[in-house]
Amino acid sequence: MENNNLLIVEKRLVARFMDMFIKFGLILALASFCFTVFSPFLNMMLWAIILAVTLYPLQQYFAARLGGKQGWASTLLVLLGILLIVAPTIAMVSSLGESVSALIDKMGSGSLVIPPPSESIASIPVVGGKLHALWLKASVDLPGLISAYRTQLGDVAKQVLSVLASMGGGLLGFVVSFIVAGIMMAWGAAGANSARRIAMRLTDENKGVALIKLCTSTIRAVAQGVIGVALIQALLAGVIMALAGIPAVGIFFILALILGIAQIPVILVTAPAIAIMWHMGDHGTGLNIIYTVLLLIAGMADNVLKPLMLGRGVDAPMPVVLLGALGGMAASGILGMFIGATLLSIGYRIFMAWVNEGLANASSGNDGK
Repeated sequence: MENNNLLIVEKRLVARFMDMFIKFGLILALASFCFTVFSPFLNMMLWAIILAVTLYPLQQYFAARLGGKQGWASTLLVLLGILLIVAPTIAMVSSLGESVSALIDKMGSGSLVIPPPSESIASIPVVGGKLHALWLKASVDLPGLISAYRTQLGDVAKQVLSVLASMGGGLLGFVVSFIVAGIMMAWGAAGANSARRIAMRLTDENKGVALIKLCTSTIRAVAQGVIGVALIQALLAGVIMALAGIPAVGIFFILALILGIAQIPVILVTAPAIAIMWHMGDHGTGLNIIYTVLLLIAGMADNVLKPLMLGRGVDAPMPVVLLGALGGMAASGILGMFIGATLLSIGYRIFMAWVNEGLANASSGNDGK
């Protein structure tokens, strides 16, 4: 009798286990299929959410001025964003592609002329001698140097073209993300409610609300205080360089954007651009002075932009923001730079909130004893 009961119990356990296993497998398969279908749009949607969260207070300001018309306010904000941010960014990155393409064409035709290196190059520790010799070889016999390193240069050219193609796709995603963000902001109240319900379902009522507040504050802090300031400063410097006729503006723009996100003074980029402008001598002294002053102002504009766009500091350390930006750029181009910086900062703050909560609970437990 006992053996029969054991067999019955065993069969029920096996049946329940198989039932759970099949259900879990079906759910996992459905989730995998959904992710496969959604993954091409993942970066675009993530950036749209970041934009929507960041710009929602401004959209509400416009809506209040337009009689509560959420759709019109979102449309106006999207058009302004595309005109003031997206279009100049596309121009800067397109300039980068044109500069690289022109360099490759000149190297292929043999018309590229490289000036001889300064003798001070050879005095650089460790690498100075080799760098001076390589530079001297390039200035004297560039075709021979290209022939000697044809394989390596070909690999570098492929990687550069791949990065440029990725940036082109990222810029298209940039435009679409702005439009999607506008749609999200038009239904911002419903979206915020859904996000709150999801957070509560994942945690509990109190922690869910705290999690939403934490994510929202981090997104706005990083997007406005770091990415926004860096992007505006880089665009300002790039537009002035373009007006001044400085070559390879796209390269200066990318460098200024990376330095801005890393909280390193962008004057380190604008200063060489000023030197190149004076060396070229394409303008009169008066225009050169005007462009020099403008570039110096652009290089230090973050000192004014940060207090205007964000009244407090960013809680995530700058190395976290920089690593997120560089890693995101390596993975997904220029769009990934912004997404990576924001998401890694959110992850860092959630992790540290979890650590602090555990320490607080341990401390309160010890106090109770």
